[in-house]
Amino acid sequence: MENRQPMTQRGVFLDRDGVLVRSQIRNGKAYAPRRLEDFMIYPQASAALQHLKQRGFVLIVVTNQPDVGNGLVPKEIVDEMNAQLFRDLPVDGLKVCFHAQTDGCDCRKPKPGMLLDAAAEFGIDLQDSYMVGDRWSDTAAGRAAGCTTVFIDRAYAETNRESADATVSDITEAAEWILAKHTDITGESRETDVTRA
Repeated sequence: MENRQPMTQRGVFLDRDGVLVRSQIRNGKAYAPRRLEDFMIYPQASAALQHLKQRGFVLIVVTNQPDVGNGLVPKEIVDEMNAQLFRDLPVDGLKVCFHAQTDGCDCRKPKPGMLLDAAAEFGIDLQDSYMVGDRWSDTAAGRAAGCTTVFIDRAYAETNRESADATVSDITEAAEWILAKHTDITGESRETDVTRA
C-alpha cells in the first residue's frame, strides 16, 4: 500500500497557461503555447510564488494540455516547457492532463482529479488551500476539491460559468489576496479587508 502523508500542509494550486505563463490569444480566446520559443513565463510570477513559498504554502501546478492528446504538439515539447517552469519558478509539484477533451478522463479540469492526487501525494489539506486559475474550469476544479478559488480575469471571449471567491488581474494580485486572507504559519492573523471578489 502506498504511503500517504497526513493532510497538514497548506497548498496553492496554480493553472499554468494564463496564470504563470503567457497564453497565446487568438480571436479573444486563450491557447497554450505550442512552441518552445513561445513559452514565456510572466515576469512577476517568480516573486509572487516566492512570497507564497515563504509563508509556508506548497505550490502545485495543475494543467490541462489537450494539444498532446489531440496530436497538435509532441509530449516532449510540453515536457521541456514544464522543465523550464521548474527551473525558473519555486514550484513543488506538477500534475498534467494530456488527454483530449473527449477522452472522459478523471484528471482533466473541471474535474478535481489532479488536485486530489497532489493533495494525497504532498499531504495537502484541501480545505485550507487555494486554486488559482484563469478559466471557469479551474474555478470548478478548485471548488470540487474543496479549495478557496481565485480567478485571474484575462477578459477572454468566453463565458465564465463559475463564480470564484476572489477575482484579480494577475498572479501578483492573486498572491497578495491569499496572503492577506490567510493566517500566518506562526499563528498571527494576517487577514485584512483586501477583497477584490
